[in-house]
Amino acid sequence: MLGNSIDSVFTQEIHNKYLVFNTLFSRLPYDKMTKIGQLMPFLHDMSESGFNEGKEPKEIIDTFFKLYTSIKEEKERIDLLFRFITYIERQVVLFDSVEDSAFEKLNPLNGKGTLQGTLDLALQQNKLAEAHEKLKNFKVRIVFTAHPTQFYPSSVLRIIQDLEQLIPKNDINGIDALLQQLGKTPFINDQKPTPLEEAQSIIFYLRHVYYQVIGEIHDKIKAYFQNGSGHFNPVLELGFWPGGDRDGNPFVTAEISKKVSIELRTSILKCYYNDFKIICRRLTFKGVMPLLTAISNRIYTNMNGLKHDLSLDELLTSLDEVRQLLITRHKGVFLDLLDRFIQQVKIFGLHFASLDIRQDSSIHEKVMEQINQKYGISDKPYDEWSDADKLAFLTEKELAINEDDFEDALTKDTFKTVRIIREIQALNGEKACHRYIISNSTSVFSVLEVLALFRFCGFKESEIKVDVVPLFETIEGLDNSQTTMTNLYQLPFYKNHLENRANHQTIMLGFSDGTKDGGYVKANWEIYQAKEKLTRISKKNQIEVIFFDGRGGPPARGGGKTHQFYASQGPTIANNEIQVTIQGQTITSMYGSRSQAMYNFEQLLSAGIINDVFQDDKSIINKQERNLIEELAEEGVKKYFELKEHPLFVPYLENKSPLKYYGLTNIGSRPSKRSSGKKLTLSDLRAIPFVGSWSQLKQNVPGYFGFGTALQKVIDEGRLEDLKLLYENSLYFKTLMENSMMGLTKTYFPLTYYMKKDPEYGEFWQILFDEYQLTVKNMLLVSEQESLMENEKLSKMSIDYREHIVLPLLTIQQYGLQKIEETTDEQLRLVYEKMVTRSLFGNINASRNSA
Repeated sequence: MLGNSIDSVFTQEIHNKYLVFNTLFSRLPYDKMTKIGQLMPFLHDMSESGFNEGKEPKEIIDTFFKLYTSIKEEKERIDLLFRFITYIERQVVLFDSVEDSAFEKLNPLNGKGTLQGTLDLALQQNKLAEAHEKLKNFKVRIVFTAHPTQFYPSSVLRIIQDLEQLIPKNDINGIDALLQQLGKTPFINDQKPTPLEEAQSIIFYLRHVYYQVIGEIHDKIKAYFQNGSGHFNPVLELGFWPGGDRDGNPFVTAEISKKVSIELRTSILKCYYNDFKIICRRLTFKGVMPLLTAISNRIYTNMNGLKHDLSLDELLTSLDEVRQLLITRHKGVFLDLLDRFIQQVKIFGLHFASLDIRQDSSIHEKVMEQINQKYGISDKPYDEWSDADKLAFLTEKELAINEDDFEDALTKDTFKTVRIIREIQALNGEKACHRYIISNSTSVFSVLEVLALFRFCGFKESEIKVDVVPLFETIEGLDNSQTTMTNLYQLPFYKNHLENRANHQTIMLGFSDGTKDGGYVKANWEIYQAKEKLTRISKKNQIEVIFFDGRGGPPARGGGKTHQFYASQGPTIANNEIQVTIQGQTITSMYGSRSQAMYNFEQLLSAGIINDVFQDDKSIINKQERNLIEELAEEGVKKYFELKEHPLFVPYLENKSPLKYYGLTNIGSRPSKRSSGKKLTLSDLRAIPFVGSWSQLKQNVPGYFGFGTALQKVIDEGRLEDLKLLYENSLYFKTLMENSMMGLTKTYFPLTYYMKKDPEYGEFWQILFDEYQLTVKNMLLVSEQESLMENEKLSKMSIDYREHIVLPLLTIQQYGLQKIEETTDEQLRLVYEKMVTRSLFGNINASRNSA
């Protein structure tokens, strides 16, 4: 769908339908809401014209009340503003539902980048055999995290799903009823969800979306390669962090991990039970029914927790017995139905999604010090030991740890977690919990400490059926990653471990913290180069390396058009698997419905195929291009470091943005900062509220800052044509720049024009604004576009529409922040703080990938 047809379909399927259904809001069941719909356009127009004239939010709101209402009392004004917030929140829900319901019409499931589109191309170019070969050994693993970015409560997400079903049918009465329900459904949780509740909310999508979609994708592949070998390789796998990610989350314990693993087992068995009922209705043949009844009963008793005696091998053996009987005695009638079910069992096992354990390396160091003290290993503290002493202790020392010997709760739970992995694997199979991820990995000891924990908890080396995954996420960690992995690969102890893990090594790279640490260009380039170096040394040591990318929703956290990044990775980076984190907001906005999930899963699968089968010269970065990107990264990080080191960098975020109100939203179980200290530091600040706060300000600093300055330096040297050639010929650089353009498109500095007059922060605000203007100017110059995202019309139209809807909400949020600064009445201050907190929801939901 190209050119004007996109405009036409967007107008018909989204713009027109949204306008029609939006009229239903006048009947929403709110007190005193009847006039809100009439007043909203006035508030929007006053906001737009006022901000462009440099007016303060206070002035805009005050003028609005004076011109369009008779309200004089502050309490009544506040009441009306809260009703505006409520109204706009629901408008965003409606727009989400309308846009998502039109997804297939705007993103055909057989178009470019889909599985059918890619395999059709392979067929046309006589490369179908190569594509088939690639899929035999290639995988995509989507790992769902509990990172707090989902601002819709589960009840609202269900309403959105129901609206998506009714909107294509133009069922006005049904839509009206759902909007009535939406009007009475709260958006804010009374309290934070528990890790188990977080897990359950994501398991809903596993059961009701991914179970069927992933099966359908495998059906498509099977249909293309009918004459292929009988070997079945699942090309899509699911990973799971809720209940396993204890990095900075004190509420995730060994007991929680066990409960989540049982929840996953129960959920997949429910899927199997429902599917198997259909098989039982069809295979009503002599000799077959008793076998089916026995299988059904085993699934049922295990599904309901009456027994835990069903293993994957037993289930597959029983199903194969039915299969053989069907072939030999019943001419294979309904064999395809049974084979489809067997395929699902092979894909999802009894674990549904693999539960990853994650902890910060500093915690393991503290545990080692606790062991040192408890068992009198050395007079010196663990962190003062020599490398030789640490190596000997971690790889040779024999200890039998009893967690009850320790008083520290976190230390006890660390040992319990290691032991619970054995229990989870025994119940659900090895794939159920087979990875231990170490945040902030800094050296070989970060990895060896984890393996030592297993040994100290009674595991023999051959019994450690777990991949230890270092996570390199800071610029320093990325720089050291090659040395760390080289030393590990050459260590006989670790070589033995890798031999037990089929000589596979998974390495995780963190985009979110990398960008916070080093800025947009530098972080992305460091990760790219780290992958190249780690690919080389892994190949040299005969290790198959798999990269696992920790990405968030927005470009500033490695998001944006993720599949383009993978398609742009050339032959210098290992392409054995694509593994990526998907979280909160991105789960629902990109994988929340059948068509969205199908499209985006296939985009990633296709990126893997494209890299090997349709290698594009533009995915290869030559020496000249590499030097230029390196130059841009160094100039960019220099500018970003200047900003980071500015004394007002953290205070500006703390005092002029909604940063401190993230923790009041009750959207996740994890604390919003790592330390409990009163003084906020950048290192304590998590990437999600860091990036999200810039987004709320409509400044999006982490997604562009330093890029404009870097481009300007090269332009000043008379090398503009070099930059244009780089943009034209390097898929990597083009994607890097276009994702940054997305962040810039969602930037709206007029919202905070008033801050340039601030006696304390005005100069700092000007630094941000100047870099924004410079970046926009230079990106348009290099890309030869008239406006940002000129070549991505669909995404641009969506962003523009969403920004239009929430502009009054942004005005209210900024007004609330101003009132907080000037209000001396403590009770009134709390009310305005609640106003700012409430305004986070609509703004984040409208942006979709801003957190």
